[in-house]
Amino acid sequence: MEESNVATQKETVDNTCGGDSAEKQPNEATGEVSSQMSNPGSVHKPSEESGARYNRLKLFDKVMQKSLEKFIDHVSFNRFASTFRPLYKKNPQRMESIHKQFIEELRRTIKEDISRLIEEGRLEVKLNELDKLERAAKNNPDPAWRPSGVPEQDFCSFLMPYYQKQEAYMRLELKKIQAENAALAQKAQAGRESVAQTENRISAAVDEWKVRGERLKISKRAIGAGKKAFSLSFSLEDAHVNKCKTVSLF
Repeated sequence: MEESNVATQKETVDNTCGGDSAEKQPNEATGEVSSQMSNPGSVHKPSEESGARYNRLKLFDKVMQKSLEKFIDHVSFNRFASTFRPLYKKNPQRMESIHKQFIEELRRTIKEDISRLIEEGRLEVKLNELDKLERAAKNNPDPAWRPSGVPEQDFCSFLMPYYQKQEAYMRLELKKIQAENAALAQKAQAGRESVAQTENRISAAVDEWKVRGERLKISKRAIGAGKKAFSLSFSLEDAHVNKCKTVSLF
């Protein structure tokens, strides 16, 4: 009796799961048909479809959604009930509500993890940059780079543009340094000329002071000679007066 009851319960679980899957298939089919009917111009717009297909961010979202749906489909109620068979036997309705809550919580947690992954990895910015690079490459008439099979040539072709940019940058910096050195040389030359002019003025002032010193010495000598002549004449006059006085006494 117990074996027959278990068998009947298993059949009911399988039937419910099969019914759910059977209901999902026509719903998905009707959803696809309704989407096609609601967008009748989508067939006639390959450019828009290709643009949406090449948008990496949208493609990433679609892949994540499909992967999530496939993952959720694997967590069916049949497997869930078979895992917790004793609880299912006691209360199948309660087990079904627990399964629904589990699916909702699992879906929400996975979506949060995907959103956190996109935010932390900055996938939106990076995928948009890839889209921009792809659009720029389409407008570039030059052929795309392909490896030649010789590592040395490929390595040189990769490094040569970098070294050329570095060389151009160094040449630009060299021109700036040369211009700065020329300006500093002009300032130094102006400083030397100013120092030379100052030295010339100082030497001219020294020569002038030397001439004034010589003139002062000559004037001092003349004054000394005049003083001597004046004192000599004064002494001669005194002697003459004294002589006259002596003559008068006799």
